[in-house]
Amino acid sequence: MRLTLRQLSYFLALAEERHFGRAAERVHVSQPALSMQIREMEETLDAVLFERHPREVRLTAEGREVELRARRILAEVTELEAAARQRGLAQRVNLGVIPTVAPYLLPEVLPLLRARDISRDLRVREATTDILLSALDRGQIDAAVIAAPQAVAGLKLVPLFSDRFLLAGRESMLSAAGTEALRPVALDPDRLLLLDEGHCLADQALEVCGMDRRQARLDLGASSLTTLCGLAGQGLGMTFLPEIAWRQERAAAPGLAVRRFSTPEPARQIMLARRAASSASDWFEDLARMLAQAGETLTGLARAAVPA
Repeated sequence: MRLTLRQLSYFLALAEERHFGRAAERVHVSQPALSMQIREMEETLDAVLFERHPREVRLTAEGREVELRARRILAEVTELEAAARQRGLAQRVNLGVIPTVAPYLLPEVLPLLRARDISRDLRVREATTDILLSALDRGQIDAAVIAAPQAVAGLKLVPLFSDRFLLAGRESMLSAAGTEALRPVALDPDRLLLLDEGHCLADQALEVCGMDRRQARLDLGASSLTTLCGLAGQGLGMTFLPEIAWRQERAAAPGLAVRRFSTPEPARQIMLARRAASSASDWFEDLARMLAQAGETLTGLARAAVPA
């Protein structure tokens, strides 16, 4: 009996979930069906791939070796499927976007994409950076819009635009804070509102302020910028607002005011990433240009409305 791609995908699901029930739910099969496929795989390889425990399973040494090979095989299959799609008339692109970019950039870029190529089938996944990088590595998405360091192993990164941070809060709170608050390192940690852990924007805000999360006492675990801006507009604190979000969040929170930080203004670099091993094609360069154009439009509006 030969191994199948289905067995490899079931194997990886079980290796990641470490539980037969969760793995079966993830790949949309019954638990007995998944168990049977894993047993057949072990018989084919003449190896025990998992240690079975009452509440979880763990990879054996042989299982870890199979995991490395299975990931490479499925990544190659994904690349083959992507290449086949690119030769067809309708090209599907699976794009991941971080949550502090997606609600603002996508409404601007989608009309550009439609005008450029109405046959392109764009599927968007919104998730935090670590989830997107993992999905990119596994071949589950073709590209990702992230705010990342200059280099990430195994990825090709194309800079799109620089997104500066604004200080947002109720007018009375910003005025009371004075010009000293326009230096990030001088911000009062008692008044700083942050996104939940896992959002790179929160980490970037803490970094430019020279703080750690324990110092930010108004860490409310918010999962969206809209929530933070609503709280800030009510006078519950101040937060970092990216320029691309300024127009939308300012309209959604009438009590919200913004100030521009002193020079040098803190900023994040928005990038488009793909796997370095994947073959470059026109869609990636086209997508990068359109994302950059949309980003420059949004940041330009913010810079015109909120001068230094």
